[in-house]
Amino acid sequence: MSLANGRPYLAIPGPSTMPDRVLGAMHRGAPNIYEGKLIEETAQIVADLKRVALCSSNVAIYIGNGHAAWEAVNTNLFSRGDKVLVLATGRFGMNWARGLSELGVDVEILDFGLQSPADPDRVSERLRADRGHTIKAVLICQTDTASSIRSDVAALRGAIDAAAHPALFGVDCIASLGCDMFRFDDWGVDVMVSGSQKGLMTPPGLGFVWFNDKALAASKTADLRTPYWNWEPRATPEQYWQHFNGTAPTHHLFGLGEALRMILDEEGLEAVWARHTALAGATHAAFAHWGQGHDIALNVADPRARSHSVTAARIGNGGAGRLRKWCEDQAGVTLGIGLGMAEPDAPNYGDFLRVAHMGHVNAHMTLGVLAVMEAGMIALDIPHTAGGATAAARVVAAATRNHGL
Repeated sequence: MSLANGRPYLAIPGPSTMPDRVLGAMHRGAPNIYEGKLIEETAQIVADLKRVALCSSNVAIYIGNGHAAWEAVNTNLFSRGDKVLVLATGRFGMNWARGLSELGVDVEILDFGLQSPADPDRVSERLRADRGHTIKAVLICQTDTASSIRSDVAALRGAIDAAAHPALFGVDCIASLGCDMFRFDDWGVDVMVSGSQKGLMTPPGLGFVWFNDKALAASKTADLRTPYWNWEPRATPEQYWQHFNGTAPTHHLFGLGEALRMILDEEGLEAVWARHTALAGATHAAFAHWGQGHDIALNVADPRARSHSVTAARIGNGGAGRLRKWCEDQAGVTLGIGLGMAEPDAPNYGDFLRVAHMGHVNAHMTLGVLAVMEAGMIALDIPHTAGGATAAARVVAAATRNHGL
């Protein structure tokens, strides 16, 4: 017998759960891509993408995933031999660096490990040492999806300014946009990337790049830029097709438009941030409770550096792997693998997992996941302190009181 025979729940950090309204908006025939309503809808989507990033500059849309958005940044900003400083806090920072290296960019990595955010003081120190200003850009993942570390983007901008360094500042918000607070203009970001499949609640397939005029000017001399990746006509097209360098991703646009309406016009961006903060706090409380006296721990010790979209954690002695399998087979809940925390052939690979709480997620979804996890620990005799789900429930209850609900 299995208790998984109902509607399954995907608690992995992307693709996130898609709202029925988003899926319904996509369930229609293809439109005219040369004139009519689609052109108007795209203009609204572009405006809303700027609103969700709090960006008054430019945005380009690509048919692709987050790696495609990286490629857009890499090719628009840099020439072969340019020097870039990547601040790595997990696997995805390293992957962005690798993509740059394979294009012939000279990459220097400041590696902050798998449990700590980027340190602004170290960044400022490194930039002060670059007296010739050879470093063209500083790049960081606001949230590294693998480690669940969240770095302080505003503080890193301050570190660049404190060093009086002219480097461009680029941020990966693939796992954080629409979940964690992000303010493109206010925080002095020059370029930012994200994707459709996480906080923006739309199926995988769209990558986005926001960029200001400083980044646009830098792109004019980039020798890696190609006609397809060129972001200028996408952001300021003379003809509609230039938004996408070809056929529009019609059904993704239908879904994205609906998702942005839900985020911006119905719930409100600050309320979305508050909801993610509460659900992340509930998840963190559950793990902290389970781990009292046992080999269970959040990957990020400092609460200020924990993502509000995904939580990476350790359950020792292979407990994470066994729990993941039980949750999926017996309860219909799919948890994320411990991506980047250990290699698949390492003895401790089964000690890590991730729980997503991003996008179209509410209290009963997150509390349900945590209750299922606790049931699995009981069923599998994984040592833990009982009551983690109750600790999570207290956080949710407190959040509603604090917001006058």
